[in-house]
Amino acid sequence: MKSTQLELFELFVNREDRERREKFGQASVSYHQASSILTASKGAMADFDFTLNPYSGCTFACSYCYAAFFTRTDEEQNNWGRWVRVKENALQLLMKFRKRPLYNKSIYMSSATDPYQPIERELELTRSLLQEFIKYHHIRLVVQTRSPLVVRDIELFKQFPSIQVNMSVTTDTEEVRKVFEPVCSSIEMRLKAIKQVREAGINACISLSPLLPIRNAEQFAHKLLDTGVSKYYLNSFHMNNSKFVSGTREGAIKLVNDLGWDDYKLNKTVVTLKNHLPELRVGGC
Repeated sequence: MKSTQLELFELFVNREDRERREKFGQASVSYHQASSILTASKGAMADFDFTLNPYSGCTFACSYCYAAFFTRTDEEQNNWGRWVRVKENALQLLMKFRKRPLYNKSIYMSSATDPYQPIERELELTRSLLQEFIKYHHIRLVVQTRSPLVVRDIELFKQFPSIQVNMSVTTDTEEVRKVFEPVCSSIEMRLKAIKQVREAGINACISLSPLLPIRNAEQFAHKLLDTGVSKYYLNSFHMNNSKFVSGTREGAIKLVNDLGWDDYKLNKTVVTLKNHLPELRVGGC
């Protein structure tokens, strides 16, 4: 019997008697059989052929996350950040494309979750999909994450003919990060991770979207440049137009007001960042 990691994972996901973790930290974990794994892209993702989401939901609990508004029920939306659903047959669904390989197709992973959920460290579901792509397909891949766990798969990324890893870094201070992104890794850890990706020779981009309150735009720009990444994209954060689903609205409003984060401060920050980051784009990356 073959004993590669990929085949071992196939055995794991097909075992009916396997033990399943139902909690990860404060978040609940459930498992289901998805009907498909690749979704034809449209709207904001129209530049790609497909989007791929190995998980539903997200336990990073970012209070501004747009994906919360695509949930199936009000309960799921109200509890956004406290649950994740594993698409346990994701690998099997992708394997069905072996007869007609996805030659030169562009895939965005992921559009409505983070492919490097904390539980990914144990399940390696995203990793199994990367291995499948490498073995049977010739694709162009963009990986979007805010997790330093992404460095685990650097050696796999090197085997793709075309790949870009995007890291979300939305503020320059832990005070802001803890209010808006309470379960995410620190800004320093994310910058360190994307620096490792770039030093490995992998195309990388930093997403400043949405741009949360910034204390010192010039210092922030220098920290971004120190990663070796040259591509950046930015979408503005407007407090008055945002809904919060993780119970942080009051604290967020107070912090925004304390920092004087209004349209004037936002626009001034964007100008400063543009002056230091010549390849900064407003919009997609």
